[in-house]
Amino acid sequence: MDRDPERLASVLEDAAHYPGGHATGVARPCTVDEVAALVARTPRILAAGAQSSLTGGATPRGDLVLSTSRLSGLTMGEDHVVAGAGLTLQALQDALAPHGRWFPPVPTYLGATVGGAVSTNAAGAATFKYGSVRPWVTALTMVLADGSVLSLARGQVRAGADGFQLVSPDRRVTVSIAPLPLPEVPKCSAGYPLAAGMDAIDLFIGAEGTLGVVVEATLRVVPRPAAVAWALVPVRSEPEAIALVQALRQASRDTWSSGDPAGIDIAAIEHMDARSLAIAGEDGAFDRFDIHLPAGTGVVLLVQLELPEGDASRDLWAELADVRAPGVRDTPLVRFCRVLDAHGCLEEAEVALPHQERRAAQFAALREAVPSGVNRRVAVAQSSIDPRISKTAADMIVPMDRFGEMMRTCRALFEAAGLDLAVWGHISDGNVHPNLIPTSYADVERGREAILELGRAVTAMGGCPLAEHGVGRNDQKQRLLRELYGDSGLDAMRAVKRALDPEGRFGAGILWPAG
Repeated sequence: MDRDPERLASVLEDAAHYPGGHATGVARPCTVDEVAALVARTPRILAAGAQSSLTGGATPRGDLVLSTSRLSGLTMGEDHVVAGAGLTLQALQDALAPHGRWFPPVPTYLGATVGGAVSTNAAGAATFKYGSVRPWVTALTMVLADGSVLSLARGQVRAGADGFQLVSPDRRVTVSIAPLPLPEVPKCSAGYPLAAGMDAIDLFIGAEGTLGVVVEATLRVVPRPAAVAWALVPVRSEPEAIALVQALRQASRDTWSSGDPAGIDIAAIEHMDARSLAIAGEDGAFDRFDIHLPAGTGVVLLVQLELPEGDASRDLWAELADVRAPGVRDTPLVRFCRVLDAHGCLEEAEVALPHQERRAAQFAALREAVPSGVNRRVAVAQSSIDPRISKTAADMIVPMDRFGEMMRTCRALFEAAGLDLAVWGHISDGNVHPNLIPTSYADVERGREAILELGRAVTAMGGCPLAEHGVGRNDQKQRLLRELYGDSGLDAMRAVKRALDPEGRFGAGILWPAG
């Protein structure tokens, strides 16, 4: 265990810069046995990987920080890997690449770790096609609160009428569950997913480290797409962007169901609203990445289109010379351009073909410039106006047929409060990140209330106000969790927590206040 103040300083806050971090020490075990021995003798543990949490979930509050950095082993199989909790997602993808494989459901930040991705049921841009991390996990090795080691494979234990019986070499534990109604959306990082007949492994995926320490995970992997094209598509208005996205989503689902080799196969569609684009422009991103938008652009869509074998080497520019002409070869890229044309977006769109990796990276960098620009403005306001100012943002998802309604509600709430708002996110999933750009602490207070109101509206639409980033120690997100499930729902989760961690060793204050 390390108590050196300089080394402790590196683990006292996560990417959210949640205030007040303090730790009794940091330990960096190398094996499952070392993790088990550490947990057995330590009253309060916070497992942490890359500390890329945006919720305060990796900021200690008097805990011993259990760093997973040395739990970074990797065993490769044909269609799976066994990965240590501390292995970064970038290292995982790099190891898989020479074998033509990849792990698709990764979040945007590839510096995150396998354990962190499992613990938050991470999701990202490509959830539309590939889903969140949960269904890709086929086995886990966990250390429970008494130091016992639980190895659990998918399909091994399912909930019966009385819940689960979990058996490790040293312990048998009964976990009763009261089913909760879960939103029917592709992303939900909101506590424990309690459902009749559920697989026991799913209880630990997305539990944010509150039920045990993930030491190792077995993950499914699949062949990499043969080729990928990116398209940057300026659209005049949000309603027009939503209509185009709905058309592309439907075309992709038709392709998946029919297996049509010339069909459109979309993995992800990102979007940036007008205020997001203004921020990128103010920061020089368009000049930096040599991107030019037409006057009157209200939304930019960034589309990831997977192409079949052979498209990486064929002369795709020749096929795209005139997609309106009769007799043009019917290919996925031609069909995609025809959908853009039908929505009046083809002329201004720019396509980066599979060999144009640098241009595709510039498109992606424009998307990342938006949150970076907002975060920088929040930091400046915090240092120059009021230290109480903090990042004030939401992470909302609804069924796609309610997406336009969610956006109208969101904009009306922030406009009524007189607040400056930028919105970007994963529109192909119906998932967005409304972000406040504050000029005072009063803005932050009004923004938090607007987010609570929006969360209530999203829940009423059948959505989830906690889509990707989890709950952590963020009091606003904890309020949203209560709004989503009510007191009875939180009581059901607390009962599971007491069964597996009766002394509250793991992640005190995560999901709900400590005490």
